[in-house]
Amino acid sequence: MRHLKYGEIDLKIFETREEMGKVAATEAAKRIKELLKQKEEINCVFAAAPSQNDFLKSLKEDKSIEWNKINAYHMDEYIGFEIGSPHSFSGFLNNTIFNKVPFKSINLINGLANPEEECRRYGGLIKKNPIDIVFMGIGENGHIAFNDPSVADFNDKEIMKVVELEESCRMQQVHDGCFPDIDSVPKKALTLTIPTLIHCDHIFCVVPTINKANAVACALEGEITEKCPASILRITKNVHMYIDEEAASKLS
Repeated sequence: MRHLKYGEIDLKIFETREEMGKVAATEAAKRIKELLKQKEEINCVFAAAPSQNDFLKSLKEDKSIEWNKINAYHMDEYIGFEIGSPHSFSGFLNNTIFNKVPFKSINLINGLANPEEECRRYGGLIKKNPIDIVFMGIGENGHIAFNDPSVADFNDKEIMKVVELEESCRMQQVHDGCFPDIDSVPKKALTLTIPTLIHCDHIFCVVPTINKANAVACALEGEITEKCPASILRITKNVHMYIDEEAASKLS
């Protein structure tokens, strides 16, 4: 393992994504336990993507976590998919962690609801229940959640908004094996905004594979700009990032 600092980001680089996932989960579990010594319950936001599989697998296997004191949320969802449908992010998270451990509550985004009304409803939930921890990845185009470069706003006034997905973002879903071709990938989605995501106590960011190497280099060594939304993490407190050697391959 290599341990580096990029601005506020505490970065750890691993030989394999399996080791990456285990260490990220161990350190996340430690932070969860520390927060639960201070609060009766905490609010955690989860990313839905295959890049999170190793981390989520290790996290859900940790029997020492008091899951019944954690309220679970997710950060984005396609417009047009019902809750729990196979290609939805709620369905992904149900299958990987939400239905695997006994959370205090699971709060899902409804992709079939009126989009603006759903933004108000879910945004209201987040406002009433401030986020303690965000578990996230970084997209191939540098996005965090569905804040692609074309819609990212570091000073967004909204908690959640409707966005149109860039073609590169939609192609990532094909690369990840989530859809057979780009025509199958929805063009619009709901996403928590960047200020919503970064105004939390801790961020655990897990980013494996060669497909993310350019985005990682951009986020860690490029300009801090909406052209690479993940670059905001360099000036965000308490960011813990875990990547494998493939994802680190474009770092100078």
